[in-house]
Amino acid sequence: MARQPEDTTKSKSGDKSGDSALIRELALLLDETNLTEIEIERAGLRVRVARNVSIAAAMPASYQPAAPVAAAGPAPVTDIAKHPGLVPSPMVGTVYWASEPGAKPFVEVGSKVTAGQTLLIIEAMKTMNQIPSPRAGTVTQILIEDGQPVEFGEPLVIIE
Repeated sequence: MARQPEDTTKSKSGDKSGDSALIRELALLLDETNLTEIEIERAGLRVRVARNVSIAAAMPASYQPAAPVAAAGPAPVTDIAKHPGLVPSPMVGTVYWASEPGAKPFVEVGSKVTAGQTLLIIEAMKTMNQIPSPRAGTVTQILIEDGQPVEFGEPLVIIE
């Protein structure tokens, strides 16, 4: 049985910084214990942290560009984490590419974006969090599917 992390939330469940610290601590616990999922409940606050076993298996072929974007071709999966245009997930949750089911996605491969423009939504703890573009550029790769659970730091999009 895995050890319980220390309680880092000093106030009610509405404390975003405490909630974020708890989620990060649970994510670290997943790494330390090689678990794929952990769930705790304290004072009415339930937190579930899960991770994908293989990021490469989670990348759908339908979201890869049809033709190589750069002359050198697509980068191997191991280089994605080092890509300067990578937008990682800032939290654990579920990704949605549109504001509601059936709506037009915020961005698609080839979309031009500006800094601060909404790229996607991550639902975490029943809260919809808009994820802004950290920079202006063109979306060259979308690395996850709509409705897919993601973990903290998981690659979402590449903007060049």
